[in-house]
Amino acid sequence: MLRRPNHQNHDPAEVRKDGNQSNSFSLLAVMGSDAKLEGKFDIAESIEIECEVGGELKVGGKLIIGGKGSVCADVRTVDAIIQGEYKGNMVATGSVEITPTGRVDGNIETNSLVISKGGFFNGNVVKLKEAESTKPPVQLVKEKPRTQEGSAVPN
Repeated sequence: MLRRPNHQNHDPAEVRKDGNQSNSFSLLAVMGSDAKLEGKFDIAESIEIECEVGGELKVGGKLIIGGKGSVCADVRTVDAIIQGEYKGNMVATGSVEITPTGRVDGNIETNSLVISKGGFFNGNVVKLKEAESTKPPVQLVKEKPRTQEGSAVPN
């Protein structure tokens, strides 16, 4: 079942002046103990998985693999919380947390990995490298000789 949880208990701070609730955090939930999804998924927001998912996942927010969730996929996400099973290669630009019930068999590339007591991790972890685009390009500049007035000598 695909659904967006309908939270009944809203924090009053989340209600705007016009009376409407602000939508600061949106979570898509995939549930069903017998549900099995296979394919390539591109999710713009956050997702919670409580079923079997295989293939490839690209998540623009937080990936939550619930206690009944089982994911066998290559994943690119911002953050991840693993409470169920995960197998594959994961790149997380934020943080990854393996809870006491979480089990991971695969490789993780991230800046922050937390494994709670009881959590299981079998694989390699690599610190995420800075994106090459954030570093300014380095160029060798050859200076031209200057004349006495300070202007460059023409070649």
